[in-house]
Amino acid sequence: MTRTPAGRLFRTAAGHDLVLTRTFHAPIADVWASLTESERTARWFGPWEGDAGPGRTIRVQMAYEDQQPWCEVHIEACEAPRRLAVSTTDSYGTWLLELSLTETNGTTELRFVQHLSSVEGIAEVGAGWEYYLDLLVAARDGSPRPDFGDYHPAMRSYYQGLVAAAG
Repeated sequence: MTRTPAGRLFRTAAGHDLVLTRTFHAPIADVWASLTESERTARWFGPWEGDAGPGRTIRVQMAYEDQQPWCEVHIEACEAPRRLAVSTTDSYGTWLLELSLTETNGTTELRFVQHLSSVEGIAEVGAGWEYYLDLLVAARDGSPRPDFGDYHPAMRSYYQGLVAAAG
């Protein structure tokens, strides 16, 4: 099944922001729980362990990656139920991620932002976040889990086009 990419790329003072959104017909507290409770994150990203809170570091298992590695994730900000900002460092560099929720009339929008210092590898990164956010959608609504092959390399030209357009 071909997926339609929805990411947007914005130039910032520090580089670029990759922005993706998803909309849920659910209250903000329920969507927040899908982003922050280990039992629920396990359904679409992976479980986590540790003493969570702003300024603290937890361990997250990337359950949908090869070898299901664990990584340390630092919680930069946690403003329940509206904003979560985290950072992690791996062999690809430092990942600065921000998730914001807004609710209007029982519908909650998730705005996912990755703050990028470089757009190198954007085709893989963009497709990866599209995949994970669609895993979140599937975990919440009971639809079949997406196949990563529907995202990469299929979305490569879309994300390379965003870089060209952003300058």
